[in-house]
Amino acid sequence: MFRIIFLAFICISVSPTFAQDEMTPELLWSLGRVSAVGITHDGQEVVYRVTHYDIKENSRSSKNYRIPITGGAAIEVEDTEGMVPDKNVSPDGRFILTVKDVKIEKVAGSDFHPDLDKSNVQIYDKLMYRHWDTWEDGAFSHLFVHPFQNNEKGDGADIMDGEPYNCPTKPFGGDEDYTWSPDSKRVLYVTKKSTGKEYATSTNSDIYAFDLATKKTTNLTADNPGYDTQPAFSKDGKLAWLRMVTPGYEADKNDIILDLDETYVNLTGHWDGTVNGFRWSNDGKTIYFNAPVDGTIQIFELEVPSNKDQQPELHQLTRGQFDVRSMVGQVGNTMVVSRTDMNHAAELYTLDLSTGDLSQLTHVNDEIYRGIGTSKVEKRMIPTTDGKEMLTWVIYPPDFDPTKKYPTLLYCQGGPQGALSQFYSFRWNFQLMAAHGYIVVAPNRRGMPGHGVEWNAQISGDWGGQNMQDYLSAIDALAEEPFVDNDRLGCVGASYGGYSAYYLAGVHQGRFKSFIAHDGVFNFESMYGTTEEIFFPNYELGGAYWENNATARKSYSYFNPIEKVSEWDTPILIFQGGKDYRVPLGQSLEAFQAAQLRGIKSKLIHFPEENHWVLSAQNALVWQREFYKWLNETVVKTPNRS
Repeated sequence: MFRIIFLAFICISVSPTFAQDEMTPELLWSLGRVSAVGITHDGQEVVYRVTHYDIKENSRSSKNYRIPITGGAAIEVEDTEGMVPDKNVSPDGRFILTVKDVKIEKVAGSDFHPDLDKSNVQIYDKLMYRHWDTWEDGAFSHLFVHPFQNNEKGDGADIMDGEPYNCPTKPFGGDEDYTWSPDSKRVLYVTKKSTGKEYATSTNSDIYAFDLATKKTTNLTADNPGYDTQPAFSKDGKLAWLRMVTPGYEADKNDIILDLDETYVNLTGHWDGTVNGFRWSNDGKTIYFNAPVDGTIQIFELEVPSNKDQQPELHQLTRGQFDVRSMVGQVGNTMVVSRTDMNHAAELYTLDLSTGDLSQLTHVNDEIYRGIGTSKVEKRMIPTTDGKEMLTWVIYPPDFDPTKKYPTLLYCQGGPQGALSQFYSFRWNFQLMAAHGYIVVAPNRRGMPGHGVEWNAQISGDWGGQNMQDYLSAIDALAEEPFVDNDRLGCVGASYGGYSAYYLAGVHQGRFKSFIAHDGVFNFESMYGTTEEIFFPNYELGGAYWENNATARKSYSYFNPIEKVSEWDTPILIFQGGKDYRVPLGQSLEAFQAAQLRGIKSKLIHFPEENHWVLSAQNALVWQREFYKWLNETVVKTPNRS
């Protein structure tokens, strides 16, 4: 439900006013955010996009560049059309796919009462009436097939023929949800062919094949009740995709499935991990995939078997304290990837597929980073209360002096199964927190991928259990260090991390001086009644609040933050997006009202036009300034630095 998704929304160009030795919110939002467009047809160059924000105008703009795949000077490009292969064009060049919204269902008052065309009414008689940040309006995203001659599109045909299903899938689906077969005879697409209550309570997306000649559609994955996603063909026609098998469990182990003559083989079922995404090698003999492992995201490779009884060999290709976020494409023995770490925003790198070595290709933000101090990022293994070892990232201020004492923040990750890896966030930015003088403690508590399937799965049905002990184990271990000021500890987090802040506020026994919760779950009962993807609380909490199974009873009572409010006694800052329908506005209003009525120092910051994230530049700077102002008032207790 709370997928951690890192979007390419960017900032203003660097100017001399940013010459300084530490990260600030304004400098963070001046970074160029790099995204790949693709590799040119001849394989000689990489085309990429850099987006910046103009803070004053609260707007963004992008420029495109090309750079030799071997490295060198980047050249600005006016128009990228035709420079890189277009996956929407059929391999034979005869057809092209487009996406268009199609109005199918009646929702508006004027749909039902045409004579009242100035009415402003929405009428619903089934669930999924809103999703993520949008109220449903009766329109569905559909794929269209057009003839394609001389780079011009003719009239298109709706391959779904007016059915009420979305492709790309909502709210986060993209062009990975559809693909051409190599012979141009079929279009494969991903969708959840259900509506209403069934749609809201199910994760059963399937992969469908549309035959251009017969106009018939076949469900290729009807046997699987969970997610089937990201279908992709090798150049020689082999098909693979990603699969989760557990119904209603959005964070299940994600495996690569291979179609061997209509026998489906799980290529990663024997591996104790979960796949983020994959890519075929150019020769179709190898699949490369990225996956969380030990607090990072790395590239793995596996040999494609020739028969169903052959267990594929699999090994890790890259290693290091960084994330390989995406794979752009392959030329010979080189793959272009996007890489981040906690001190650096995404840049493009080339990966030597024979050695695993990475070489930086783009250098969009090098000059800025050379002008600021780098935070030491330390990997620690901390004992847990049940006798296990937990990887914990500790991020230190750039000028860290072990003879001094520092205020320290416990960072609580969202998800709850979101990987706490070497990501670079433009809001929850550890480099920025450290630059403000804080040590940041970021534990890979129970529920996070990259530490085995059992570790990842444990949190479901146990939201306030072992993982809360994991949090406290991490902060208590660091509190033993002489450089941590135990009188200046704070706890911060968003989404499930916001839930964690609310819950810990009732059980922390005086450890923390302040809490910050962003779009956090506060009351399981009202959350269940107003969130949209009902499969999530059904799986994570054990069902509805009126159900009488043991998991639901424990979730809605002992693990419900609202039941701990009588123990609240610590200042709390609450952020909330007005268009967050995943964790709706009422959650933060209830928490703020409880804190106010109990006489606890508290503040509510409401962003009416933002969703589960804060995406506009000026709103983001308000968020950052209020975040650090609050910490200065309640943890550091010094005049506001800004």
